[in-house]
Amino acid sequence: MNNIQKLQAALKGDDYAAIIYSQHNRFYFTGFPSTDGILFVTKQAAIFFIDSRYVEAAKKESRDCEVVLLTSLKKQLGELASKQGVKTVGIEAFDLPVSQAESFRSMLPDVKMDMSDALSKIISKLRMIKTPDEVKSLEAAQAITDAAFEHILTVIKPGVSERDIALEIEYFMKKNGASGPSFELITVSGENTSRPHGVPGNRKLREGDFLTMDIGDVVDGYCSDMTRTVAIGKISSEQKKVYDIVLEAQLAAEKVLSPGKRCCDIDRISRDIIDNAGYRGCFGHGLGHSVGLLIHEDPRFSPSCDVILESGMVMTVEPGIYLEGKFGVRIEDMTLITESGSMIFTKSPKELITL
Repeated sequence: MNNIQKLQAALKGDDYAAIIYSQHNRFYFTGFPSTDGILFVTKQAAIFFIDSRYVEAAKKESRDCEVVLLTSLKKQLGELASKQGVKTVGIEAFDLPVSQAESFRSMLPDVKMDMSDALSKIISKLRMIKTPDEVKSLEAAQAITDAAFEHILTVIKPGVSERDIALEIEYFMKKNGASGPSFELITVSGENTSRPHGVPGNRKLREGDFLTMDIGDVVDGYCSDMTRTVAIGKISSEQKKVYDIVLEAQLAAEKVLSPGKRCCDIDRISRDIIDNAGYRGCFGHGLGHSVGLLIHEDPRFSPSCDVILESGMVMTVEPGIYLEGKFGVRIEDMTLITESGSMIFTKSPKELITL
């Protein structure tokens, strides 16, 4: 079953339709990247309305839907809804601006507009489980990230700035097949490593620094996500201790990943190790998240997420310890939940590297 067929099977009834408006969800269902367009899905049909800028390419590259030139959306939607016997239309409540939702309501005055989050939840559930093709793209993205990490190790030395490291990684990724980074790369050093989402600046690497690199790229629309922390020259015994605790917490969580486990229970494994080592309150974010077309997707490894892991989910595992004004450590892999356990996409070494 393709993605559109899965959506059709999940729709409430024969007279229920879905409007897919958000860019990432359009791509998920049609396989065609564009900045505009409307996918209208009923139990019987999937029509992709798109304007003249994209229509020729969309007809060649879109999958599992009929591509129609967008001329008058109100007229075309109204005629299609009438032809298909549509009485209710669901919208993407998680992604759609209120103004756009109201616009769709005015276009279809004779149809009930379902403004609840029902459709968004259906789509979110579908996107949690990656198809084999999605997994291949995620693996390909991570392979470039691993190569970028191996490359940057030859560049890192005292005197190089955080910003230059980020630029070099991004350049390498694009040169080696990525369409771009999957987020604003984080390459922070020294005291800046205590900020989980620190922004690379002009600070230059110094002897005794930690350098944390949270990096990822995009291949075929799919993201990768990896973090490694390395040492610049000789570090303190406290830095080494913290690194070892984070690595222990990361490995312990990865060891038990398998279908049937609750996300919050996986989070607790790493969090307990960090708390019991004397660093309670120094790990403020969740243990991880799903990755796909977006860098942060559901489900999440967090204390509040009780979603059960299923085969086909792709999750990060990224514990950290952050000591304000001093330093921080984070280690992150991307993993695939399999029928019998898990598989780690990330190949870069995790043992402390000293440069």
